[in-house]
Amino acid sequence: MSSDAEPNIAGVLLDDHIIIQNKEMQNQLESKGYGETRQGKFLLKPFEAMYFLFYKKLDLTKGKKKIDFEQMVSIASEKDEAALTKFLIYRDLRVRGYAVKDGFGFGADFRVYERGQFGEKGAKYLVFGLAEGKQEKMGTLQKNIEEITKMGKEPILAVIERRGEVIYYKISNVKFVENTKNIDSSGFVFS
Repeated sequence: MSSDAEPNIAGVLLDDHIIIQNKEMQNQLESKGYGETRQGKFLLKPFEAMYFLFYKKLDLTKGKKKIDFEQMVSIASEKDEAALTKFLIYRDLRVRGYAVKDGFGFGADFRVYERGQFGEKGAKYLVFGLAEGKQEKMGTLQKNIEEITKMGKEPILAVIERRGEVIYYKISNVKFVENTKNIDSSGFVFS
């Protein structure tokens, strides 16, 4: 991330919400697809705050105490055990040049916009995050994929490898059939 790509931001941590009070900064952030206005306040999501803290672009305070990246990860993880996974996917997508917003249902973690189309068109992709080794119910994922596909969106599964690398899988409609037959495994040799 280049030093002038994102502005230096001043924020205040209130619970797990990050409030940005500077109006000019709010407009800059909003135009690039960051944050949202809720109840008259401009807020960054925890994964957005971690992103800016990671790149040392956010001066975050809680009272008189300065909050750094590790502290924000800890605070966010208390509310959402997938906070670090979300940050890793968010950071990867942002570095690749995509505008990324919070998911809006169907179990999706993020809405991802085509490059240069944020604010002009709706999100093209809905991204589901999954840390390697974490179990997920396939039936739920299958239903969500069917609904997302009907809406004309592309479902993407983002898997975080143990080394922190993000690998993306485009998902198409999949039918998972319950295996009810007992397979005779007596002829197999297991070594």
